[in-house]
Amino acid sequence: MRAISLPVKSLGRAKSRLAPFLTPLERGALALAMYEDVLDQTLALEGWETWVVSADESVLEIALGRGAHGIVEEGPSLRSAIDQIEAEATARQIEALAILHADTPLVTTEALKAALHTLGPVVIAPSADERGTNLLLRRPPGTIPSRFGPDSFRRHLETAAERGLPTAVVERGELSFDLDEPGDILTVLEARRPGRTLEVCRDMDLAGRLAART
Repeated sequence: MRAISLPVKSLGRAKSRLAPFLTPLERGALALAMYEDVLDQTLALEGWETWVVSADESVLEIALGRGAHGIVEEGPSLRSAIDQIEAEATARQIEALAILHADTPLVTTEALKAALHTLGPVVIAPSADERGTNLLLRRPPGTIPSRFGPDSFRRHLETAAERGLPTAVVERGELSFDLDEPGDILTVLEARRPGRTLEVCRDMDLAGRLAART
């Protein structure tokens, strides 16, 4: 069995770096749209289960309603969510575990297939600034410990090197983009990729509101 997991924050505390620009409700709506867009792509992967870990009931209801496996998050941090994912993977004897951030709304099933079919015990798709890790694939899950957080891309590479394990780096724009800052909204609008994220950005007139701030 192989699984791709999405850790999803509670919508009420999502996207804090957008707080000067969006209200809490707007940030929650945007986070939910991104999550659903990413979920669409992971559920289309053949041979992979989608797992969603979150403390948010609405997030888990969507996951369960769409056929994904829902895990109730027990702690408030990304680290604790990933610990739960890894414990479940061990208990279920998963042969391959991928962890994907849910704020990557431009991701496609094609890009995910390319990454997941890349050979090697450790496969990483870094964020655009090559500091973060947007996708981490391990075969098996305990090949290296996850090091999500500040400078995680470098730390994942170093951890694999310390263990003498080859690491494949997948550099694709669909995987490297994550929406964190107000300027990232422009990337979504310019990409015009059909989906809930684009619809929400347009419905809230984020292009006009961004222009008014400059």
